Amino acid sequence: MLRWVVGLLLVANGVYYAWTQGHLAPLGFAPTEQREPERMAGQIQPDVLHLLNAPRPADAPQPSAAADSALAPVPSSGAATASAAPAPPDEAPLPASPGDPTPAPPPLSPTVTTACWLASGFDETEADALRRALPRLGLPKGSWRLEESRSGGRWVVYMGRYNDDLMERKKEELRDLKIEFRTLTAPPLGPGLALGTFSSEDAAEQGLKNVTNKGVRSARVAQERDPSISVTLRLPSITSDERAAVQSLGSALAGKTLRSCGGGG
Repeated sequence: MLRWVVGLLLVANGVYYAWTQGHLAPLGFAPTEQREPERMAGQIQPDVLHLLNAPRPADAPQPSAAADSALAPVPSSGAATASAAPAPPDEAPLPASPGDPTPAPPPLSPTVTTACWLASGFDETEADALRRALPRLGLPKGSWRLEESRSGGRWVVYMGRYNDDLMERKKEELRDLKIEFRTLTAPPLGPGLALGTFSSEDAAEQGLKNVTNKGVRSARVAQERDPSISVTLRLPSITSDERAAVQSLGSALAGKTLRSCGGGG
């Protein structure tokens, strides 16, 4: 029985295959043609047909800015309206009315005039008194200084002291010997004659030997001036008020007066 069933199935399949391939067309058993022109003409806009269950295309990656904006909170309607409204233009400054007074410029600081002044001829004792008095005036630092000038002693080959008649005779004798001289009038050596002036006592002794060899017998070495220190007060740049304060020191100036430095500092 099973063999008959299998045989029938094989025959049926063979007949179906022959029918689909058109081998039975001469017998009047041809398959229906699916590509006839009538069927093609009956189609309605086949180019716009699409599948209802077609797979959706993958979403394109969105830019980071879009993602950030999507995450940002949505502003309220009031804030959105305020942000959307254009900013009012800056108000232009109102022009000054003709009646407004022009602001006065700031006052200029007064110009302070300074000058250099000095007083000289102070000895060491007077300079010490001045050095104690000046700080009490409250002058600016560096506005005054004391400058020392040292001078050595002075020696002469000396003849004297003479009265007027004897002075004239001694001058005639020296002229005859061709020896130069000068007249001394200030005490303690005046009135007298100096036959040479020297900066040291040894040099004066040598000068005495020279005039003795020329015939002078009454000459000797004498000290005309002792070594000394002269102090000058210098005020390089002070105002008129500061100058008046210094001048008011009185006895501390030892009778000296301030005089201009002549433009020097």
